Amino acid sequence: MADLTSNRPTRTLADGNEIPLLALGVWQVPDGPECENAVRWALEAGYRHIDTAQAYGNEASVGRALRDSGVAPEDVFLTTKFNPGLRDPEAEVQRSLERLGVEAVDLYIVHWPQGGPTWAWDGMQRAHERGYARSIGVSNFNVSEIDAVRKVADVAPVVNQVQFSPFEFRRELWEACESRGIALEAYSPLGTGRHLRDRRVADVAERLGRTPAQVLIRWALQRNLIVLPKSTHRDRIEQNAQVFDFELSPGDMETLDGLDGTGGTDRALERSWW
Repeated sequence: MADLTSNRPTRTLADGNEIPLLALGVWQVPDGPECENAVRWALEAGYRHIDTAQAYGNEASVGRALRDSGVAPEDVFLTTKFNPGLRDPEAEVQRSLERLGVEAVDLYIVHWPQGGPTWAWDGMQRAHERGYARSIGVSNFNVSEIDAVRKVADVAPVVNQVQFSPFEFRRELWEACESRGIALEAYSPLGTGRHLRDRRVADVAERLGRTPAQVLIRWALQRNLIVLPKSTHRDRIEQNAQVFDFELSPGDMETLDGLDGTGGTDRALERSWW
């Protein structure tokens, strides 16, 4: 388990690499100044994990912000994702590295299992073997898809990034990942803003003197999840980082657990978009 009293807690992945539990996600952030500012503000606020993707179209902005931040590149954990609408993970990560302006990413993920769960894994392993990615993983994979990859893998995936929050508490998927040595990463932990308006979350937040976003992020951290809140507002980016100086009680955790609408599924999504 991570030490959540630290202001930059990490988790040790199955391959031995350390990953910060709190990340800034930049999904749906346009390439250009808006993305650059969000990344810069996050780094100023103490984030040391940035999560982007080829499909987001903003890797170049992330790279510019990293270079302009004054933070040493080796101090920032950088994730990008292979777009499975393309052909070759190894070739595409090299293009990502050019856009990002780095020699390697810390984590490279198959963004979704388009075309089946296993076809891209050989290219992911080549990217890892050649030093372009220090760790490799998957995203939006169900348990059966994870097991299919593990069956053919020489290097097993160490993360599965999925939509996850108290409202999407995919308990069977989470437990299956943990039992296989795969860390679960929670994207859209705030429900792209929807979950912040829930009265039950607000009640917990008001009682603790916290924001609803802080409560939802803290819920994920207390489950030893890597959590990726996205914002382009400086004040919210800063608030979302202020989650290591309070604790949700067992009763609070139970209340939030009860918000799940997935039935504790082992599936990563209720419906596929590809």
